[in-house]
Amino acid sequence: MVPDDEADDTLVEALDQARTPHGTVDNVMRVHSLRPGTMRGHTMLYRACLHNERNTVPAWFQEVVGSYVSIINGCGYSEANHWANARHLIDDAERADRIEAALRSRRPPDAFLGRELAALQYAEKLTLRPAEMEERDVTALRESGWDDGQILELNQIICYFSYANRLLNGLGVTTEGDVVGYYSRP
Repeated sequence: MVPDDEADDTLVEALDQARTPHGTVDNVMRVHSLRPGTMRGHTMLYRACLHNERNTVPAWFQEVVGSYVSIINGCGYSEANHWANARHLIDDAERADRIEAALRSRRPPDAFLGRELAALQYAEKLTLRPAEMEERDVTALRESGWDDGQILELNQIICYFSYANRLLNGLGVTTEGDVVGYYSRP
């Protein structure tokens, strides 16, 4: 990964676009430093899926979904970052502990009901068995209370994390040197 002080102008522009609110560039983005175009694309996709003001899936649940996909995929990097975000946004230690235990044991019904449970079941199936997805999987989300825009948001979050988890695991990216969690302070 190319450090800031060795970056050419094209990379500096991509790094500046990828900077976190604390002014750092997380390794998930910096791993693209040899190909700044993919860093720019990744940054845009990440922000569109998880930090778009028009999203209506609650932010805490977006982070729970991303954490669950990362747990399923065995991606410690995304799990560490996005579970820290979920825990912060849940803002209830006892509830967060219960949710974390349910996700880690791959038993979402231990902490969720209704539309949230339906979304996590959809996430698990899409993550593990994408070729088996059927129209009834989307219908189940509608029937549980998600509207079509929210279903698209959930789908994109799940797909984003499947991509990011493979990027991170495939290149051996760690959190070393990162500020873990979007809401953390450096």
